[in-house]
Amino acid sequence: MAPLGHNMNMLDLLFPSINNDSPYSFLLPKLDANDPWLLFDIKSNYSLNYQLKLLLNSITCLDKTEYENENISFDDSKGLIFIHEDAHISDYSLIEGPCYIGPNVQIGHSSFIRSNSWICDGAVVGHASEIKNSLLMPNSKAPHFNYVGDSILGTSVNLGAGVKIANLRNDRKNIIIKIDDRYIDTKINKFGALIGDDVKIGCNSVSNPGCLIYPHLSFPPNSNISGLNKGD
Repeated sequence: MAPLGHNMNMLDLLFPSINNDSPYSFLLPKLDANDPWLLFDIKSNYSLNYQLKLLLNSITCLDKTEYENENISFDDSKGLIFIHEDAHISDYSLIEGPCYIGPNVQIGHSSFIRSNSWICDGAVVGHASEIKNSLLMPNSKAPHFNYVGDSILGTSVNLGAGVKIANLRNDRKNIIIKIDDRYIDTKINKFGALIGDDVKIGCNSVSNPGCLIYPHLSFPPNSNISGLNKGD
């Protein structure tokens, strides 16, 4: 695997599935190649909040009457909500706008989908899981008691039961990431992880704020994950 050099394209290394030839590319928000954490910066034109509002103003969004006899709660006070007709939403879920839930998505019982969540084709948010200001790429899974904050889950990522993606330092300072011999100030204080395509994380693991994980890595249960993870 190539190193994350000074002029590297982080997207190509971590998320090869979203190249221009990918059938999923049109489903995804725009990402800055070298600073993809701008997705979580509310002041950036790359932010999920900004991009979701542009998208949702151009498509037909949620008609709450379709769910009026179901035990599902919606809060569109901060933005619109889109739910594809092929998505499945289980009872007692709470969904906040702005939010995009794509085709074949499964939202499990008692899930909490918070503002600025972009959940792509075939992704799973399972029972009692919480997603906040995050991008779940196609077929990624947070299926059991997970927290995903200010993060990107690459295509076909799987989080074991109880995995938590922490997004805030105890001292509330900006998230600093270290790539090889250099330190980068992300200029934001909430940033969880960039988890590359096809990564598997075992049950009850925790990733610390600012994690970068190369594709195809696997972590055992009860892992404490920090910094840049390249594998062998």
